[in-house]
Amino acid sequence: MGLGIGLVGLPNVGKSTTFNALTKAQNAESANYPFCTIEPNKAVVPVPDKRLDELAKIVNPEKIQYSTLDFVDIAGLVKGASKGEGLGNKFLGNIRETEVILHIVRCFEDPNIVHTEGSIDPIRDVEIIEYELLLADMDAIEKRIAMLGKKARGNDKEAKEQLVIAEALLKHVEEDQPVSTFSEIDSDEFKAMNKDLRLLTSKEIIYGANVDEDGLEEDNEFVLKLKEYADARNYEVIKLCAKVEEDMVDFDDEERDEMLADLGVTESGLEQIIHKGFDKLGLMSYFTAGVKEVRAWTIRKNTTAPKAAAAIHNDFEKGFIRAEVISYEDFIEFGGESGAKEAGKNRLEGKEYIVQDGDVMHFRFNV
Repeated sequence: MGLGIGLVGLPNVGKSTTFNALTKAQNAESANYPFCTIEPNKAVVPVPDKRLDELAKIVNPEKIQYSTLDFVDIAGLVKGASKGEGLGNKFLGNIRETEVILHIVRCFEDPNIVHTEGSIDPIRDVEIIEYELLLADMDAIEKRIAMLGKKARGNDKEAKEQLVIAEALLKHVEEDQPVSTFSEIDSDEFKAMNKDLRLLTSKEIIYGANVDEDGLEEDNEFVLKLKEYADARNYEVIKLCAKVEEDMVDFDDEERDEMLADLGVTESGLEQIIHKGFDKLGLMSYFTAGVKEVRAWTIRKNTTAPKAAAAIHNDFEKGFIRAEVISYEDFIEFGGESGAKEAGKNRLEGKEYIVQDGDVMHFRFNV
């Protein structure tokens, strides 16, 4: 769907290790020195969904297909990145193309792992990155104002309207305020402008607090400080140990669950990140369940049945007649499609139906 999550952070905070574990491919070089990630790494990551596994137990399909998310990892940003320092600045364009930012923050001490700032201070680290993102946005807005000014002098009405918003926005960010807190963020003029600019500080942010093993079970002082900072800004913090996540890459489900239990947690940090990212993107899944494939289809929340059908094929939307719908809960309770139909739990829905998360669907269409 072209929607994704971009990883940012200082060099050497566990960003690439997190990416390795996310992709389960070990294809982002990870090392104990700054700027080990030079080219932006991109990957398509499956969204864990135990409901698919339960459907498969009933249907016994040839394969299972999960929903996916796009993740992008760029070189670590440093102080002065917006002015060309370091390497991360070269790849901010890749982050602009994503919808959610996952900011990896180091929340553990280890004298054997270099920190570019010389000490562990999650709030300082967060503020360095967010200030660089803000400066990058400021530069983008200034360039847009220059362009809009030329058009406005030529009596371009739309340019004049956007120019007013752009100038107000520039003043806002010059006061060190992120674009997400701009008063006119819901205006048509801002949306039209940001469709092109995709300003970095307008995006949803999730903090990934990277801890050591001891920090998984109980929040350490660094995590507590980060959570307090995040709460004041209405951001979310997900705690993970990137090294443990990477170590579990080749584990089967039983081994992974056993290790998580030993560490005192029930769900891995990466699973939390994927699920939270999926939600932050405004996405959900409906299912199709047949002997060839049990599959999750990714759609936006509040999508109508014809639009949901288009996720399978555009012809399904063009020729949409009806949708046969069984809720996930009923499908499981009554042992599959036949049992649900016998119990009167299948429904025929029309063009106005808003698809619900977990609906098991079959579309009738005619092209």
